[in-house]
Amino acid sequence: MCRWLAYRGTPVLLETILYRPAHSLIDQSLHSKLGVETTNGDGFGVGWYSEHTDTPALLREVGPAWSNRNLRELAEHVKSPLFFAHIRASTGTAVQQSNCHPFRHGRWMFMHNGAIADFPLLRRELTLLVDPVLYPDIEGTTDSEVMFHLALTYGLDQDPPGAVARMAGVVERVGRAHGVEHPLQMTLALTDGERVWAFRYSSARASRSLFYSNRVEALRRLHPDVAFLRGVSGETRLIVSEPLGDLPGAWKEVPENSYGVVQPGVDELHRFAPAAV
Repeated sequence: MCRWLAYRGTPVLLETILYRPAHSLIDQSLHSKLGVETTNGDGFGVGWYSEHTDTPALLREVGPAWSNRNLRELAEHVKSPLFFAHIRASTGTAVQQSNCHPFRHGRWMFMHNGAIADFPLLRRELTLLVDPVLYPDIEGTTDSEVMFHLALTYGLDQDPPGAVARMAGVVERVGRAHGVEHPLQMTLALTDGERVWAFRYSSARASRSLFYSNRVEALRRLHPDVAFLRGVSGETRLIVSEPLGDLPGAWKEVPENSYGVVQPGVDELHRFAPAAV
């Protein structure tokens, strides 16, 4: 499976989060501690927003993140208040650029860790449920991209949590109709460039790991010597597949079957359940 992180807050150089932490996403690409695989080398992607456009920029490559010179160069020069980063371990689909996360549609970005069980068996039926207007935008062959387009089909623009719940409900309904006992495993993030939604859910109630950073004010009290914490706003948050270091008090686990919203003002945490369409 995969590892990912989402950052929202004070604009920072991408390298600040991608490379500098002791257990950065680049380190996780070789030495994951909580993933299904230790190595995540089947491609990577970074997406970010700038003040010049509402549409996110993407860099996606099929090689491993740990040795990519273009990623290293870009990370030292691009600053953003909101970015996604993803390292891929394929669950069976091809290692190709169009299968690397994040995925983009208009102002939206989406990335995923997990799988639709027996996806080759379910692919045709699920893909045909995508809105015909959106269908031509599917470039790759992953279950993740189909999930994204199903969420777009079921109203992502108007109701992001509801759209993801309806997507999950459809995946489970179709899967169980084909005899798949536990069709869905997902920790996923999506953003419209303003807010970030992160979901942790699996049909088996045994979801992959997901954590969020504690409030900056609390971390400053615990660790007044950490320079990075002095330079960011109180609304700065990270959501990660696994912690970027062992700083005491820095990380909280996202509860099973729940989703959070990182946004201006007060962040939120809610229960999550699939919904019927």
